[in-house]
Amino acid sequence: MSSRLPFKVALVGYGFVSKIFHAPLIAVTPGLALHTVVSSDPVKVLADHPAVKVAPDLDAALRDPTIDLVVIATPDPLHARQAHAALDAGKAVIIDKPFAVTLEDARAVADHARRAGKLLSIFHNRRWDSDFLTLKALIADGSLGEVVQYESHFDRFRPIVRDRWREAPGAGVLLDLGPHLIDQALQLFGSPRAVFADIAAQKDGGQAGDYFHLLLRYPRLRVLLHASQMTIASDLRMAVHGTKGSFIKQGLDAQEDALKAGVAPGSAGWGADPRPGTLVVPDGERTVSRSVSGEPGNYPAYYTAIRDALLGVGPNPAPPEEGLAVMELIDLAQRSAAEGRELSL
Repeated sequence: MSSRLPFKVALVGYGFVSKIFHAPLIAVTPGLALHTVVSSDPVKVLADHPAVKVAPDLDAALRDPTIDLVVIATPDPLHARQAHAALDAGKAVIIDKPFAVTLEDARAVADHARRAGKLLSIFHNRRWDSDFLTLKALIADGSLGEVVQYESHFDRFRPIVRDRWREAPGAGVLLDLGPHLIDQALQLFGSPRAVFADIAAQKDGGQAGDYFHLLLRYPRLRVLLHASQMTIASDLRMAVHGTKGSFIKQGLDAQEDALKAGVAPGSAGWGADPRPGTLVVPDGERTVSRSVSGEPGNYPAYYTAIRDALLGVGPNPAPPEEGLAVMELIDLAQRSAAEGRELSL
């Protein structure tokens, strides 16, 4: 890999995730340059990024010796195969979550990256959500005491089955949204002792799980991770209860909506949460509440850390070992739901 900046990036796929998340974040990161986009729709790509090269397929992009980093943001079933191809071509690789469709595939890619000596990172961007950063700060400063129950939701109301790969058999919300919630829980609390999972297709005509409820069991702590696409009142994001206080958060992090609106990442006011959370603490026989404005969200931090890791001056912000820990829990949850029982790690 060239040690001269900027590092040239090839973005594979130009669907929602690439257009809204990856391309804008790469574009604002000093030291990175969006050089190539792999897409069958060059008109769409060039309308947004007129200076980039559009490659018709991944092989064409990988033949370019100037490409340093390949970002894979294609449908989940393609992740493992495309990651292997990029590693074979001597490129560093970012994979949008989920790491792969199966734990076996994820392990094979991680092993390949280790043998090749190449950076492999998983795009767990919601480590930089405002609500998550705020909760981390509350735990760190002791405001909650010891956390004994952590409830994390990613609910929506999308009752109509759409003709898209995310709702095809073998896909579903556990692979789509589960990596976000599981990764955040692992970052906060480490690995649980056991997992119980309930997964269902609740939409009329649904062929993939559009609902999951996971219980991660720790010695004292209980972690509840929940996602549904049939929830009209879908505002609850977090309810976190500790020995000294509770933190309640409504509404999702605002960065995705800002990106959809075309706001430049990192611009003035970036990541500010328009709906602060509430800290509730005991006060004698009653409780008192105060608003917690919280930490600003910071998705640009991921690609800044990637640049530093490529330069050898900082750690990989989401290394494959952490991605594998997420995939291990997804695999265990799928087996738990199929067997209808708690499974130990």
